[in-house]
Amino acid sequence: MTSPAGHRTVRRHNLALVLGCVAEAEPLSRARVADRTGLTRGTVSSLVDELIEARLLTELAVERGGTGRPAAPLQLNRAGPAGLGLELGVDRLGACVVDLTGAVRAQVVVPSEHRDTDPAAVLDALAALGEQVRTAAGLPLAGTHLAVPGIVGDRAVVRLPNLPRWTGVDAAGGIAERLGVPAGVANEADLAALAELWFGQAPADFLHVSAGIGIGAGIVLGGELFRGAGGRAGELGHVVVEPDGPACRCGGRGCLEEVVRLAEPHRTARAFGVALVGAVALMDVRTIVLGGLDPAVAEPLRAAVAAELARLDPPVAVALGDPAAGGALRGAAATVVRALVRNP
Repeated sequence: MTSPAGHRTVRRHNLALVLGCVAEAEPLSRARVADRTGLTRGTVSSLVDELIEARLLTELAVERGGTGRPAAPLQLNRAGPAGLGLELGVDRLGACVVDLTGAVRAQVVVPSEHRDTDPAAVLDALAALGEQVRTAAGLPLAGTHLAVPGIVGDRAVVRLPNLPRWTGVDAAGGIAERLGVPAGVANEADLAALAELWFGQAPADFLHVSAGIGIGAGIVLGGELFRGAGGRAGELGHVVVEPDGPACRCGGRGCLEEVVRLAEPHRTARAFGVALVGAVALMDVRTIVLGGLDPAVAEPLRAAVAAELARLDPPVAVALGDPAAGGALRGAAATVVRALVRNP
């Protein structure tokens, strides 16, 4: 038999309910929060006071005019706890701080040739970038999340095909130790997909293709990220598109990633088309978002891939990633603050 929820559990739930309500439709008065949540006004007032004390909410100046007692609107505290996103790219490192609304407050991306560098030294460099943007933003950190180009477990890297020295590295633990805040790690294509969902123009069901030095995909179904049972969903770069094609470092032959690396533009578009037709058939998504592309080739590739998928019925839209969404770096940072709003 399930035990009844204790007072502390109920209060935590209600804190999240109130904070989420304000986050969804700010600014809101306490009375409007009570109306939307179904909680009593006294309960809402107590919870709001607690959230203000925790620097998660702030109360704006009282609205004047109209009849009745003026209300002081609530909104997320732009000076409250922030999220730090870090990115380990194959040829770059990045760091980004977002406030509780997900707005970028400081960001830096630097080129970095670290394929043969000791991961500990790279973690040092990432932590230094994190400190740099933390200082620039001037906000307290709630935690950090690291985006990596490959398969990850709960904290450790499982496999980064283009950065083989990182296999088995406890990346989250290393970052947490260096920065002194809770840390997580996730696949960069997944985080880029979340950024498109939260800050871009993507619908609730779509496939985000991250096409840089490697090729990965983030799958969003019903507004939620689908990672698969072992976190391996979306390994689009290792879908076989030419069975007799070039050998791949994953052990297969003719993987999309290897074919694209060696191919001319027409063959590249054809290879993407083969992989994406299969993905559409399996997942029944009708929107493909292409991200991480060099601006010089982005639109020609989008048009060529769209042409490859044009025969599908019902049709599939192929779009370029929204530059304002911010990609994996912003997705990593926003993961931190969104988790805080869900569980203050």
